[in-house]
Amino acid sequence: MSTDPSAHPRPAAQDDPACASRHLVRTALKGALATLDRHLGHPYASLVLLATDPGGAPIFLISRLAQHTRNLEQDPRASLLLDGTDGLADPLTGGRLTLSGTATPCADPAALRRFLARHPSAEGYAQFADFSLYALTVTRAHYVGGFGRIVDLPAPSLRTATADAGDLLAAEPEIIAHMNRDHADAVALFATELAGRVAGAWRTVGVDPDGLDLLQCTMAARIDFPQRVCTPGQARAQLVSLVQQARARRQARA
Repeated sequence: MSTDPSAHPRPAAQDDPACASRHLVRTALKGALATLDRHLGHPYASLVLLATDPGGAPIFLISRLAQHTRNLEQDPRASLLLDGTDGLADPLTGGRLTLSGTATPCADPAALRRFLARHPSAEGYAQFADFSLYALTVTRAHYVGGFGRIVDLPAPSLRTATADAGDLLAAEPEIIAHMNRDHADAVALFATELAGRVAGAWRTVGVDPDGLDLLQCTMAARIDFPQRVCTPGQARAQLVSLVQQARARRQARA
């Protein structure tokens, strides 16, 4: 197991349990999904790939042939365990988050687009008739940030408000394509200088009023906007400011 601290940097803001929990949700690429076994009634845990909708709700693409999907069809109550402890010599000192709520089918094409941006390999089966996108409506969150750092969080503290951000969400595909096509150097700076990640072929995979989602193979990063944005113009201004901040950090380090 790697003990490289750069693998999972912990910004000072993550001393706030709600902030740390939102970061875990936005950067999780997989999680343990617990459903209720439709025959025995016992908890049944399985592995699923994860993304988020613009509001921060976890979404996952699952097959009706799978036991967890059949369990959800009978009883939508579920929980997700998100593990942020990879790379730590002692995993029990790291952050993890349990989300409880109800998991129901999600027919939003934008949500599916966001999922496939994070998991391109899923494009090969996403259109199969037996696969459906599900979203977890969170009713409770339980965060453990290490020994003695245990907090129950209300569901609204993990959500991103989107009702006033329709213009931004409509422009998300264009913003992502523009950043990846024309500003790959800026995306790389965001990952290395602002998120503390290792250098690589980073790309933008999502934008919402609170921040930017980045991906590089099996690593995800989250860049929070200093100020909430609701329009493409506001997002552009924040991205320019973040580029300047990242360049300043690189120069200071040099």
